[in-house]
Amino acid sequence: MASIDERKREYYYNKAKEEGYRSRASYKLKQLQKKFYIIKRGNVVVDLGAAPGGWSQVASEFVGRKGKVVAVDKQAIAPFEKKNIEILRLDMRREDLADQIFKVAGSLADVVLSDLAGNVTGNWSLDADRQNYLVLLALEACNRILKEGGTFVTKVFRGPTIQELDEEIKPRFQKIKRFRPPATRKRSAEEYYVCTGFKKTEG
Repeated sequence: MASIDERKREYYYNKAKEEGYRSRASYKLKQLQKKFYIIKRGNVVVDLGAAPGGWSQVASEFVGRKGKVVAVDKQAIAPFEKKNIEILRLDMRREDLADQIFKVAGSLADVVLSDLAGNVTGNWSLDADRQNYLVLLALEACNRILKEGGTFVTKVFRGPTIQELDEEIKPRFQKIKRFRPPATRKRSAEEYYVCTGFKKTEG
């Protein structure tokens, strides 16, 4: 008999296929949006590590026709039907990231999303370290691409380095809220930080 985690994974996988989303993770963003109202009509949203594009699809629904979603990834992303999504195939560490986003969106981001995830090894401590390193990379990208006062949503893994990660994030935002969307598997170490009121740092 399938475990609760396996049934949950299968449920959201099938739901994504039925509703035309590229990833079952789409429902995590839907649940985050329902709880926190992260994305508003007309926003510019940058989705870091966007492939295959499930979060970008959901974000495009929330920003509406007057908004823009910029899907950023080193990997190729298949074109979207929605006209309000632009794809940038590049590394988020590039110095000209902000310039590239401005070219396609006309402004910096109101919201930066990061559902980035490394390859899971099964070593809980190592996986947490790797995941939280990706969070720090996304945080540094925020300093170049996120508007003052903007919102950053990122996946983190609970582990030995979580306190160090918190110490990096807290000074940069007015508020941080933590949430495990119902679509998250029970045995997963992941949760999401919703960070609001961005404060740019020097250097």
